[in-house]
Amino acid sequence: MEQQRSTSGSSQSPRSPSSQPYLSVSVTDPVKLGNGVQAFISYRVITKTNLPEYQGPEKIVIRRYSDFVWLRDRLFEKYKGVFIPPIPEKSAVEKFRFSAEFIEMRRQALDVFVNRIASHHELRQSEDLRTFLQADEETMERLRFHETGIFKKKPADLMQIFKDVQSKVSDVVLGKEKPVEESNPEYEKMKHYIFELENHLAEAQKHAYRLVKRHRELGQSLSDFGKAAKLLGDCEGDALGKAFSELGVKSEALSVKLQKEAHQLLMNFEEPLKDYVRAVQSIKATIAERANAFRHQCELAETIKLKEINLDKLMLTRSDKVGEAEIEYKELKAESEEATQKFELIVNLMNEEIVRFQEQKTLDVGLAFHKFAKGQARLANSIADAWRSLLPKLEACSSE
Repeated sequence: MEQQRSTSGSSQSPRSPSSQPYLSVSVTDPVKLGNGVQAFISYRVITKTNLPEYQGPEKIVIRRYSDFVWLRDRLFEKYKGVFIPPIPEKSAVEKFRFSAEFIEMRRQALDVFVNRIASHHELRQSEDLRTFLQADEETMERLRFHETGIFKKKPADLMQIFKDVQSKVSDVVLGKEKPVEESNPEYEKMKHYIFELENHLAEAQKHAYRLVKRHRELGQSLSDFGKAAKLLGDCEGDALGKAFSELGVKSEALSVKLQKEAHQLLMNFEEPLKDYVRAVQSIKATIAERANAFRHQCELAETIKLKEINLDKLMLTRSDKVGEAEIEYKELKAESEEATQKFELIVNLMNEEIVRFQEQKTLDVGLAFHKFAKGQARLANSIADAWRSLLPKLEACSSE
C-alpha cells in the first residue's frame, strides 16, 4: 500500500523573475512503491529557475535512488578534477530500508546532493543535470539501463582501483618496475589533509552515533521508570502517592523530550558528519583519477622516448619503415600533449575545489556543532527545570 505524499522537504523560495539567475531544487515527498525485493522509494523533485536553458520556471519530476546514482556517475566521468558531491549509501537491510527515519535521512541527503550540484559554478551547467531535472521517467529508465561507469563497480572493486593507483609501476627506460607517483609538495600536503580529515570525521561521526543511541536509551529508561513510578503512586495514598505519580508523569514527559532530541541529534549532527565522511571519500576518488592521469602522462612520455630512439635507428639505416614510424611518433606526441593538458586541467581544478570544499566544510560542520550545542543546552535546561519543579513536593514527603 502506498504511503500518502507529504509536504516535507527543503523547498527553497526562488527570487523574483527580475532578480539574478537562480536554480532552486527540492527533493520531497518520498513514497514507497512496489512490494518485496522490487520495492523502492520514489521522490518528487521540484525545480524552480529562471535560467533560459530550462524548459520553464517550474518543473516537477519523479525520481528514484538509482536516478541520483546515474547523475553522480555521469558527472564523475565528465568532470575530472571536480569534487562530485556524494550520495547516501544504499541500505541492503530490509527492515531499515523502509523505516520512516531512514527514508527521511535519505531524502535529506539526496536534497543536499542535488543542491550542491545546482549551486556549483561548473556542475550546474551540466546537460546531465538538466536531463535529471526535466526528463520523463521513461527517458531516465532508458538512460539508467545503458549507463556504465566507475561507480557501477562493487565497493571491493573500487578499493582495488585505489590500491592500483598507488601501487601501479612502470619504468620502460630502466626495464624494471618502480612506482610512478607525483612528487609535488602541495599535492602531498592535500592528500595528507584529506586522509587525516577522513579519520577524524569518521571518529566524530562514530561518537555522534553513540550520543544518539545514549539519548534514546536514556529516554526509554525514563519512560519505563515513569510507568513504574506511577504504578507505585497508585499503591500509596495522600501526598506520597501524588508525588510518585507526578514523578512518573515528569519522567515520561522527559522521555519524549529525549527521544525528540535524539532525532534532532541524528538529523542535524550525526548525518552532516556522515555526509562529510562520504564527501571525503568522493574526493579520494578524484585523487585516484589524478593519479591515473599522471601515470598515463608519464607512460606516454617514456613511450615517446623509445619511439624517438627507434625512429633515429630507422633513419640511420634508411629503412623503408621510416614514414610509418614518423606517423606513429606524431600521433603519439599529439596524444601525449593531450594527456598533459588533461592532467594540468585536473590539477588546476583540484586546487580550486579544495579551497571551495574547505570553506563549505567550515560553514556546514560549524553549523552542525552549533546546533548540537544549542540542542544539548536546551535539553539540559528542560531536564533541570522538570526535576527542580518536583523538589518541594518530594522534600515535603521526605520530611514527613
